[in-house]
Amino acid sequence: MDTIKHLLYDYLISANFSETSAKYLNMMALAISLFVIVLIIDFITRKILVQIFTKFASKSKTNFDDLLVTNKVPRNIAHVIPLLFMIELMPIVLTDFNYYENIAEKGLKTFSILLTLWIVRSVLNALKDYFKTLPQLKDKPIDSYIQVFMIFAWVIGVFSAIAILTGIAFINFITGLGAASAVIILIFKDTILGFVASIQVSINDMVHIGDWITFEKYGADGDVIEINLATVKVQNFDKTITTIPTYALISDSFKNWRGMVNSEGRRIKRALNIKLNSVKYLTKDEIDRLKKVQLITSYLDKRESDINGFNTNHKIDKELPLNGRNLTNIGVFRKYAQTYLEQHSAINKDMMIMVRQLAPTAQGIPLEIYAFSTDKRWENYEYIMSDIFDHLIAAVPYFDLEVYELPTGSSFIMHQKS
Repeated sequence: MDTIKHLLYDYLISANFSETSAKYLNMMALAISLFVIVLIIDFITRKILVQIFTKFASKSKTNFDDLLVTNKVPRNIAHVIPLLFMIELMPIVLTDFNYYENIAEKGLKTFSILLTLWIVRSVLNALKDYFKTLPQLKDKPIDSYIQVFMIFAWVIGVFSAIAILTGIAFINFITGLGAASAVIILIFKDTILGFVASIQVSINDMVHIGDWITFEKYGADGDVIEINLATVKVQNFDKTITTIPTYALISDSFKNWRGMVNSEGRRIKRALNIKLNSVKYLTKDEIDRLKKVQLITSYLDKRESDINGFNTNHKIDKELPLNGRNLTNIGVFRKYAQTYLEQHSAINKDMMIMVRQLAPTAQGIPLEIYAFSTDKRWENYEYIMSDIFDHLIAAVPYFDLEVYELPTGSSFIMHQKS
């Protein structure tokens, strides 16, 4: 070994080079030789290891080993052998330079830590991709968990590297950081908040990947496509991407539509505003005319019989329609709308169906439709709701009712002409 260390040095001394020059030239020659040898070993090791892994992955039934190859785990592991070779032979190269040997030793140890972190990162990425292929974990925030492990690994790695470079024992270095803990917490505030939030989101089952959420504060309205330690990505229905801080999911209010998606129907809740002055009692002739509407024929027959019987038994004076019991056009229309919904093929009959009258406003009497469509897909849902209201708006005049709308210029012109 001593002969190898001073092979060029002895030749240079015999060639009348100065001792200092001979040492430096000998060190440079050994360094170049070591560098070339390490590159060759790295190339051969990488080729062999990658081929072995690739062949094994192609024959195995699981896809985890394929993901290891995809995430370059074998390629990164292959760098370990030339690194060990360099660590072993570096003292020979720097045999006459103790100061530089100490620096090189620290540098190689630091590089060893970085290489270890790189291997751990590639393995964790392979695990992340594998877990995402499992049906039971598909909607879990796997990215957050992997990032937590990676952060811990990087913190330990960076602290170890600093301890090596400064020459301080790792335990003593960590102890000394206690005084700077407030600064560290301030620097990693978002990461800590995100870590705590991702755990709470997972434990409380608040959001899954694939959930439709609405977050008005951040302008998000779409499907969750990614959950990681710091952010949640939402693809809006216009295909834009909104990024939300993970901790905002537990600090602010948002709407998750998962309950609706998993239910048997999607809610329709919309009102028609009926003009107050169009509401009236129905006369006998008007009732007979409305009996031609097949959906409410039997209802009108029964109600008319009940009302007439009540008024007769109580000797009600019907010269004034206000006396006794009466049918109103808005009440009959409400029954018609209820019956129409109950017979509509796109309405879920097992969920609530209701047509109710809300408190009168300056815009008239709101007649609210409350039901659930069987088809929950957005496009079809909107079509079903529009179809229902197209029919009801067109049906309103048949009951001598009017839908409220603000007056336009043509309204004033018609009024002047009359």
